[in-house]
Amino acid sequence: MYSPRQFQEHRPEVLHALIKQYPLGILINQQAGILDACHIPFEYRATDQGPGSLHAHVARANPVWQNIEGYEEVLVIFRGENAYISPTWYPSKHQHHKQVPTWNYQVAQVRGKLIIHDNEDDIREQLARLTHQQESGQLTPWQLTDAPESYITAMVKAIVGVEVVITELSGVMKLSQNKDDTDAKGVSENLIKMGNVVIGEAILAKRPQR
Repeated sequence: MYSPRQFQEHRPEVLHALIKQYPLGILINQQAGILDACHIPFEYRATDQGPGSLHAHVARANPVWQNIEGYEEVLVIFRGENAYISPTWYPSKHQHHKQVPTWNYQVAQVRGKLIIHDNEDDIREQLARLTHQQESGQLTPWQLTDAPESYITAMVKAIVGVEVVITELSGVMKLSQNKDDTDAKGVSENLIKMGNVVIGEAILAKRPQR
């Protein structure tokens, strides 16, 4: 993934946090020489050794898990907040006009080996963990036991589990680091004014502490 040095993010804790906050990943693999993409919510799991793994499930009818021979290399992309940046937001633009439009964004990219889990115990565990991850913020969290057992059994038979053993984790946090403090503040203020609060605040948080 190309990125100028000032936008690169290598800290695992920052990238893990982005994955947890924006768990809908784009799983990219190759089938018969053709690239394919699946949009799947993942759960990140840390390990004692190595960078960890991603866990999810797909419909049994989804070809992404079929014809897998051993480990298959895949790419998973997680996108956080993003926003268009107008050059009119830079105070310096009104002085020398040497500014152009751009786009700020946050992204984590995972390379790894795809493993298929096609047994009921593994699938049920994955469903329970992913459900807990997404339901933990609800006033009354939903659980698998809230649905009839016969219904859950049928659903489990209709899916397969997928795991991505992470071999490389990288990220880009393009947050106006290439602009001076005054221009970065102008971008932040305008984004917040337009309702893009998260990325607007992230721009100022990314500035070096002086």
